[in-house]
Amino acid sequence: MSNAVTEFASLYETAAHLREKLEQKKYVLLFAYNGTGKTRLSMAFKELGNQDERDTLYFNAFTEDLFSWDNDLDGDAQRVLRMNTDSQFFSGLQELEMENRIRPLLRRYADFDFYIDYEKGVINFVREVLTGDGTDTIENIKVSRGEENIFVWCFFLAVAQLAVDEQEAYDWVKYLYIDDPISSLDDHNAIAVASHLAQLLKSRDSKIKAVISSHHTLFFNVMWNELSETKKAHPYFLSKESASGGYSLRYTGATPFFHHVALLKELHEVAESGQVYTYHFNILRSILERTATFHGFKNFSACIKQGNDDPDGILHARLVNVLSHGNYSLYEPQEMLPENKEYFRKILRDFMANYRFNPELFPAKDEGAYE
Repeated sequence: MSNAVTEFASLYETAAHLREKLEQKKYVLLFAYNGTGKTRLSMAFKELGNQDERDTLYFNAFTEDLFSWDNDLDGDAQRVLRMNTDSQFFSGLQELEMENRIRPLLRRYADFDFYIDYEKGVINFVREVLTGDGTDTIENIKVSRGEENIFVWCFFLAVAQLAVDEQEAYDWVKYLYIDDPISSLDDHNAIAVASHLAQLLKSRDSKIKAVISSHHTLFFNVMWNELSETKKAHPYFLSKESASGGYSLRYTGATPFFHHVALLKELHEVAESGQVYTYHFNILRSILERTATFHGFKNFSACIKQGNDDPDGILHARLVNVLSHGNYSLYEPQEMLPENKEYFRKILRDFMANYRFNPELFPAKDEGAYE
């Protein structure tokens, strides 16, 4: 399929097209800049399903608004996060033991705990604090905005898992629509969240289909890398047409058009700065694999330069293999050891020299780049 552009007069027409596309594919990925209308598109998609009966479980800014803080302004002690229990999002959750479903997800990302009071519709956050004699449990804490966002995301993931597992309370879900799951992601968090989300979507042969939209280039590309392996994903670039006031979808092809340059710029910058973390090897491996496929090779090791210290390219290929596997913690990114940083720089430098890119996009601090 060519990189064809399809234009629509409204977001509802765009949403209807996405529903048609999901008759053929299991996943639709949308990249769009902020202000394009991604959140409104997700609501248009949901409302089209509500014309007959609801069929879409969605995550967007409105989902986050289902939670609000009661800061106990009078007593300044009983701070809790309130749930809007009028929403169907919370239907039947007490019987499903949501704490036990949310907690394993939250522990991937955060160091606080929580308890849900279903009768009052509130969430109490707690944290263990080290003291001279051991630890104390501090209740009714107010978590940061970022921690609140990750909690709401884990809450949604737990509900989405119920839908994927076809629990009776969520047997109405035909589609998941996820718009920018965590706002203002840094690059490490983008990889972690995208990786976990992709694993959930691929965890079993569920009937549920999904639309994932984002303005975050790296998050979009990691999602594409994960889901494209299934041969059931379709990537689009969504834009708003200033002249007509309508919208357009551009099919980006088997490799999204901003994929390599966006990721290589990130790797170049960290190699220059020296702030190289273990997850950067995942990005490097992804680029090597895509390049190998494009050039007709069966394995990414074909894109690793063979040198006097590694004439067969085996050592460096094994390093990429070992260092590109592992779980990710949002709050504990691991910086590479100095020796592994040097391997990373060498593999990246040789790759960029062998497969020439526009040098203006990758300015070096000095002639000794990566030193």
